[in-house]
Amino acid sequence: MTASDSAIVRRVLDGDTEAFAVLVTRYHPACVRMATHVLGTREDAEDAVQETFLRAYRHLGRYEERERFTGWLFRILVNQCRSTLARRRRGETHMVDDAPELASWDDDVAEGIERDEMLRTALGRLHPLQREALLLRFSADLSYDEMATATGAGVSALKMRVKRACAQLRAMLGESIHA
Repeated sequence: MTASDSAIVRRVLDGDTEAFAVLVTRYHPACVRMATHVLGTREDAEDAVQETFLRAYRHLGRYEERERFTGWLFRILVNQCRSTLARRRRGETHMVDDAPELASWDDDVAEGIERDEMLRTALGRLHPLQREALLLRFSADLSYDEMATATGAGVSALKMRVKRACAQLRAMLGESIHA
């Protein structure tokens, strides 16, 4: 039986510092995915996620059991990603180019990689706040209330950001398919 996030937090706060590794293992992949999409590079994402977990550990006493741990953690991650973006000074997005050579793959795999690359590129073209909202909703699977807590934006604003992001993605991906 796996322990709940709240139970693990209690163990850490009671002195079992090794228990925090369970939370890192549980949420690291989702955090890296989210940060990579927001920041555009795997290196920046890894740095942001590492800093997120350090801050989460240092401030674990501030976590309140009534909220989902993922919402609390992603609030820290969102703030870290925003800080990283603010330091960049330029508005351009750098996309991760981790796709292997298409020639060495069969057609189905190559088609899937091409679709993933098109989606990554389209996400990179979204306004950062729309991309952030879309990823929190669908990648991190947060409710709109949890997203509001994580971002400081209102629920109606977040719903509008997600709706507009979805519409823009459909338009951009439709253009790519027809091009």
